[in-house]
Amino acid sequence: MASQHRKLNCLLVSCCFVFLLPLSTSRPQQPSIASKVNEHYRTFHAENPEWTFNHLAVDYRNGNVYLGVVNRIYKLSQELDVLVSHQTGPEDDNRNCYPPRIVQPCSEPLTLTNNVNKMLLIDYRANRLLACGSLYQGICKLLRLDDLFKLGEPFHKKEHYLSGVNESDSVFGVIVSYGDSSPDKLFVATAVDGRPEYFPTISSRKLARNSEEDGMFAYVFHDEFVASMIKIPSDTFTVVPDFDIYYVYGFASGNFVYFLTLQPEMGGGPAAGSSSANREQVFTSKLVRLCKDDTAFNSYVEVPLGCVKGGVEYRLLQAAYLSKAGAILARSLSVGPDDDILYAVFSKGQKRRPKETSQESALCVFALKEINEKIKDRLQSCYKGEGTLDLAWLKVKDIPCSSALLTIDDNFCGLDMNAPLGVSEMVRGIPLFSESNDKMTSVIAYVYKNHSLAYVGTKSGRLKKVSDHMSVLVQYCSSCL
Repeated sequence: MASQHRKLNCLLVSCCFVFLLPLSTSRPQQPSIASKVNEHYRTFHAENPEWTFNHLAVDYRNGNVYLGVVNRIYKLSQELDVLVSHQTGPEDDNRNCYPPRIVQPCSEPLTLTNNVNKMLLIDYRANRLLACGSLYQGICKLLRLDDLFKLGEPFHKKEHYLSGVNESDSVFGVIVSYGDSSPDKLFVATAVDGRPEYFPTISSRKLARNSEEDGMFAYVFHDEFVASMIKIPSDTFTVVPDFDIYYVYGFASGNFVYFLTLQPEMGGGPAAGSSSANREQVFTSKLVRLCKDDTAFNSYVEVPLGCVKGGVEYRLLQAAYLSKAGAILARSLSVGPDDDILYAVFSKGQKRRPKETSQESALCVFALKEINEKIKDRLQSCYKGEGTLDLAWLKVKDIPCSSALLTIDDNFCGLDMNAPLGVSEMVRGIPLFSESNDKMTSVIAYVYKNHSLAYVGTKSGRLKKVSDHMSVLVQYCSSCL
């Protein structure tokens, strides 16, 4: 990933897509105004202003850009010229029609419905694009990268419907490749919108090489008792009626797959966490870790994440991005320059208000090695019989850890005991930069000449370039174009 960021960086703003060319060096600069350097920026606008942009993916091999839009998928060149487009909607649908429609006819009235892109992933091994939309409870198309020709559109089984939520940021997927010896896997995490009977909140699926194969998106393992998935129990909705897990980011590193989540807290009785008019909803940001090869999800662990700066707690996750440490930042984190680090943007506090007025946010960094050490310590203590599983939304009641004589190494993938498991102590990130007037909402990072640099997008449409010595090098305003 780092190689593509040496060439360019990009900004996705509603119906306008902007490339910033080229990347500047790490030398501190004064904030610039886009209108003065407009010749350095290329933009792309969809022909219909109602086709808002949802997701993008960049092919690191050639720089081609794939853009997920309402009712469209675009393939753009590095210069943002349209190479080809593929129409995904609108089509007749009703969000109350449950899968699979080919087996279970729907009596609800159908209306012409837009298709919001919810997931866009490049499957390099099969030279195809996974484009999953909001129509038909999350149907995915498999498109050839070269010309966006439809290779397949699985829809005739329940497993082919990945998510019933219509929002563009409701689904996150990670493709895990295992080489030529075995097929790839797709780890899918999604909000369930109160319908756990149809959609697991997290699962691993078969990513068949043949796009029309009957087993595409089937669970990696599924029998009467165990499956490659986790569902939100009905008891959880008794405690928190509108409980859901919102997935912000996902990635693979080493032997594990990780997801960054935002989820309501469970404590305090039946009304706790409810988003009723008289009660504010309290959220916790958590990292979820799973072993790549764990078909039974016994390795599922959750770790709370947060950040504190100047005595102010930042606990509401907004965005995240995985990068390498780089030589300079690595020294302050006590890790190697090629170790994985996680950049995360948090807003202040733990309460999400319908009309949020606070703009306070912080950019923080975590060493993935440190998070994994915390998980290892927790596993070791639990397998000594210490404490409880501490995963209230999944277990509802406290279940004590069971003692077992075994060695917990760095790649331990769990047993059918003491799983799934929660870590109670929050892992604190190191704050790099805070903003009090313009809330940060997105982040991307890379290493340039041993320096770790991050681009942060804000609520007002500004882009800030932050260095590893915690200063803003450049500010860019998208509304100035």
